[in-house]
Amino acid sequence: MVSGVESSLASSHKGLVVRLFGPLAIARDGVPVKLPASRKLRALLAYLALAPHPVGRGKLCELLWDVPNDPRGELRWCLSKLRAALDEPDRRRVQTADDTIALDLDGISVDVLSVASAAAAGIETLDHERLQALARLIVGDFLEGLEIDRIPLFNSWLTAQRRRFGSCHAAILENLVKTLPAESDDVSAHLEKWLELTPFDSCAHIALLARLARRGQFGACEDHLAAAAALFQSEELDFAPVRQAWLAIRAERRCATLPAQAAAPPTPNESPIVLAGSEASTTHKASLAVMPFAEDAGSGIRGGLADGFTHDIITRLAKLRDFFVIARGSVFALAEKNIAPEDAGLRLNVDYVATGTVRSLTGRLIVTIELVEVRTARIVWAETFESKPDDIFSVLDDIGNSIVASISSEIETVERNRAMLKAPNSLNAWEAYHRGLWHMYRFTRSENDLARHFFDIAVRQDPTFARAYAGLSFTHWQSAFQRWGDRDQDCALAFETAGQSLLVDDHNPAAHWAMGRALWLRGEGNASVLELERAVDLSPNFALGHYALSFVQSQSGDPQAAIGSSDHSRHLSPFDPMLFGMLGARAMAHVRLGQFDEAAEWALKAAARPNAHIIILSIAAHCLALAGRLDEAKTFAAAVRKTLPDYRADDFIDTFRFDPDATALFKLGAKRIGLN
Repeated sequence: MVSGVESSLASSHKGLVVRLFGPLAIARDGVPVKLPASRKLRALLAYLALAPHPVGRGKLCELLWDVPNDPRGELRWCLSKLRAALDEPDRRRVQTADDTIALDLDGISVDVLSVASAAAAGIETLDHERLQALARLIVGDFLEGLEIDRIPLFNSWLTAQRRRFGSCHAAILENLVKTLPAESDDVSAHLEKWLELTPFDSCAHIALLARLARRGQFGACEDHLAAAAALFQSEELDFAPVRQAWLAIRAERRCATLPAQAAAPPTPNESPIVLAGSEASTTHKASLAVMPFAEDAGSGIRGGLADGFTHDIITRLAKLRDFFVIARGSVFALAEKNIAPEDAGLRLNVDYVATGTVRSLTGRLIVTIELVEVRTARIVWAETFESKPDDIFSVLDDIGNSIVASISSEIETVERNRAMLKAPNSLNAWEAYHRGLWHMYRFTRSENDLARHFFDIAVRQDPTFARAYAGLSFTHWQSAFQRWGDRDQDCALAFETAGQSLLVDDHNPAAHWAMGRALWLRGEGNASVLELERAVDLSPNFALGHYALSFVQSQSGDPQAAIGSSDHSRHLSPFDPMLFGMLGARAMAHVRLGQFDEAAEWALKAAARPNAHIIILSIAAHCLALAGRLDEAKTFAAAVRKTLPDYRADDFIDTFRFDPDATALFKLGAKRIGLN
């Protein structure tokens, strides 16, 4: 007898179709493909389908078998059955190479891959027809009914995938409610399912209240408000945002004359956890919850290596003062209640959730992490760190540095891109700041002016926004450095706005970074280094602080220290918009060490960056000249003079604060290519 899922597959699809939502099913040209009654065979198919890279046989044996007599033999049997189900006469779908296994799924309809692809691209960008098509694919839980006893690694993975796709489903439903016409009968069904999946999502409750009010069902609104308030109170969650939204909805619907209902009065114990996105929150910053990392594939033991690692990451992220970080007590309290990370993110009303695992094996430490945008269920960033530790604590410190810097960088990128899609007159302070960053990183005069405009908007809206003042300082610094205007005036404004940043928040590393750069402009090298060292002391993960130290030290300080700071800044932020500067600073440090060949190679890497400005091209010209690569050097010199026809060696020297020996070297390089 053909199951309901198989019947659906058979009746509506051609080609090869794999269904992983609901019970696993396969069909070819409308005909169900029978699989042996093996749970591990189904688990293997699902794991390989979602694996981004080929998977080693050893890892698959470790994942799916506890201690069988012959795990590789069982794996071979499973693979033979998968080949029978998936391979085609002219195409092998199960591919093996170098002891690894992968599935070739091109041309195959796989429901979970369609949803995962949409989430990666941004569910909020899809039209309602595409959203409806995705919603129809999700006919049940991921691998519904598939549980395997005594296989903790796979069960941990399965739980994570079910949470992931549950969040995707909720995001699809939320966006369907937003994009479908208000009068559509489908909206109610989507709202009910959305609330069923995420009963503590304030947005779902507000959307339902708005729909009921639109239909004039105000009694139903009050009933729902009372029930939802009781639900939130039972979990000690803040219901104030929903209540306030209802008051606004009621007023908008000209119901202000209705008597106030006492169905859900506020209570003293209603909000022990302050929601990051609630009206009570005074910040417009993006918000993040770092959920406790799981140790050894979900052993459930608290207080071990993973918990310590989580505490450390939360502390380091908070020191960046880049965004609102939920306190460790709140996230650990939710974890103790076995609240899934995505659900915790909705309960805490944060924008992002970071989750991870720490596995300590013989001679190896493996840390995996995911950063998810809560509202869309999109994975913003994911990485696996593997090391063979001689000193476990130094390795954890190094991995922690990389994780913190990456999370900060990825969130900044998402927020910048989101701000660019909004109308300029609709931006709040946080969005205006990130719109400013988007323009600032273009490194042209016109873009720098636009960046300053948006930073001005940010500080007018929020005079306590330290990073917006630091951004303003950088635009004045850039104008002085590039000589786009009155250099003395720009130097004074860079110093003044950096001072405002410090007055607002003396513990913000960006404020000290801005002041360090402003002091360098004023020729106060020692004071500059002290400020920049303060920046990295406050937050050792602040990549731009390490880069600025490299920049200053490369000209007249310790060139070896400059190289170390350059390397560390790139290790923390390998895709930084300022990467050309990190590379260029290292090139200048090599010149001062007499290592001209190395200087030329690093300068070429800097000049190859897409946003490298004219000064970086000039660094490349001088370094290549000193290395004797005159043809290449003259090409860069010509590129510089195409933009600045009167450019000379003195212009290059006056841009920096070189010591006498470095000045003589760069003048020698300029003479070799006619820039003297």
